Amino acid sequence: MDEVSLNGEPLYDDETNEFEIEGDCAMTEFVGQNGVIQGENPLPPAVGMEFESYEDVYYFYNCYARDQGFGVRVSNTWYRKSKERYRGKLSCSSAGFKKKSEASRPRPETRTGCPAMIKFRLMENKRWRVIEVELEHNHLISPVSGKFYKSHKTMNLGTKRPLQADGSDKIQKIRLFRTVVIDTEDNGSFYFDEGEFGNNFDHSNQLKLKQGDAQAIYDSFCQLQLMNPNFFYLMDINEKGYLRNVFWADARFRTAYGYFGDVIVVDTTCLTDKYEVPLVVFSGVNHHGQYLLFGCGLLAGETVDSYMWLFRAWLTYMLGRPPQAIIVDQCKSLRNALADVFPRASCFLSLSHVMKKVPKNLGGLREYEALKVALVSAVYHSLRADEFEMAWENMIQRYGVRDHKWLQTLYEDRKWWVPVYLKETFLAGMCPNEESEGVTTLFGAYLHKNTSIKDFLDHYDLALEEVHQRETLADLESENSSPILRSRMYFELQLSKIYTKYIFDKFQAEVEGMFSCFSTRQVSTDGSIITYIVKEHAEVEENRMETKDYEVVEEGRKSHDRYKLALEALDEILNKVRLVEDRPICILCKLDRPAVLDSLIALCNGLD
Repeated sequence: MDEVSLNGEPLYDDETNEFEIEGDCAMTEFVGQNGVIQGENPLPPAVGMEFESYEDVYYFYNCYARDQGFGVRVSNTWYRKSKERYRGKLSCSSAGFKKKSEASRPRPETRTGCPAMIKFRLMENKRWRVIEVELEHNHLISPVSGKFYKSHKTMNLGTKRPLQADGSDKIQKIRLFRTVVIDTEDNGSFYFDEGEFGNNFDHSNQLKLKQGDAQAIYDSFCQLQLMNPNFFYLMDINEKGYLRNVFWADARFRTAYGYFGDVIVVDTTCLTDKYEVPLVVFSGVNHHGQYLLFGCGLLAGETVDSYMWLFRAWLTYMLGRPPQAIIVDQCKSLRNALADVFPRASCFLSLSHVMKKVPKNLGGLREYEALKVALVSAVYHSLRADEFEMAWENMIQRYGVRDHKWLQTLYEDRKWWVPVYLKETFLAGMCPNEESEGVTTLFGAYLHKNTSIKDFLDHYDLALEEVHQRETLADLESENSSPILRSRMYFELQLSKIYTKYIFDKFQAEVEGMFSCFSTRQVSTDGSIITYIVKEHAEVEENRMETKDYEVVEEGRKSHDRYKLALEALDEILNKVRLVEDRPICILCKLDRPAVLDSLIALCNGLD
């Protein structure tokens, strides 16, 4: 197996001063022949664990091996010329294969080339850190058989102490394990020390934690894990052993993402606006139009590496299923990371975030107020792309802002945030042109700019419970409501039984909007593209109505032909019914509509 150092340090400090011992080292200079290992390990080995001595690593792994049902042997130990050990590898006793023996009656082969092992090395802080772990075996293991292995019948003389959980020496005996944070699926664990982080060093590649924050993270995650065994969290450690990034989620997030994960929002408001909590939130909307969580993270800074680590952690937790579209803030490093981790997902900018930056980026200009009005008009009132292009050109020419860098960037990205370019894009109801509430809605009064990490985590489960309660209440309201139908159309009745109250209200608003449209006429046909002009009599201001002409383009001649055939079929069906029943058409349409629809469906299926 290749040598790997997760801390970015070289394998050898000085090749001329080091040598390596390979093979079945029995640690004879440290291990006695009497005694049986006692105690239990609270955690499996994981990358990032740190121990006070070489012997402690062996003792820990041997305890774990006994509980799992396999033996341990020392595969490799690296020494400097000063005979100081600085690196080691412990393996399953079934690792490798024995050398072929020329004996007439050789012993049977008991090894299987098992890959299970841990590698560890001496760090600058004089602790031994686990740098690589393989937990999987290629043979059967059983806790019942653990006591029969040779390694479990001997004990390191330097560590003749059971891993007890009580007594006056509790902190000394289990302090090592309290500094380890691990997720529930053994995907890795990482070290952090309250004392080190309490100093609040201003390093750009570590979280800026205040006194008590590190312990709050640990306590909060432990509590959430007790409440929900499927709670998952992962931590990123920098090269000096400091906590850099954090990600967490629970099983409910993954379930919700399975239903509503077509489009997600990555909200970095807390990070970009310099909140005390550098929070990044993955969210979406449910079938009630409510925001819901897909995951959370704490980042040391707005770097490509930090974002990539977070996105990969989130994608791994979501079983490698990326969303179709992602709505984000206008941040170059964020978008670069998204393009690398989600190459097939479409990335859109939140218009509300863009417009919030207008005062900051344009407020110093002489004609700011007039420029702002022109910008809002171009963005929100343009119905076609060429209208927006013309309005934008008039704006930058009139106010002399052609060379303004921020406006240039906005124009280059126009297809990812201006509503007129997003008409045919599926965004699952999370249109970037709507006001994004995101973090504010999800965490309400529990998160402000000066809220500490400790206070936020103390109230995190309460905020989450409020989100779940809102969804439950909306479910009950949808199940028990009887909406008033606003038309005599059968499909409105059908959809009232299928849609949630929130979605049906939006649908009814569209139905009502149809009544304001009149004088539809076809104006041109260009191959498979048919253009219509539709007039709408709508309220533009309070108590003021206005008639507007809208150009509607239909693409696809085949669908148009099918529509014409369906209309002809409807006329034929109604004529036949009129001849037989001799009743008014309007009554027939009302009474026999289900039968008519069934006939049309059958006809359209035959046209495919």
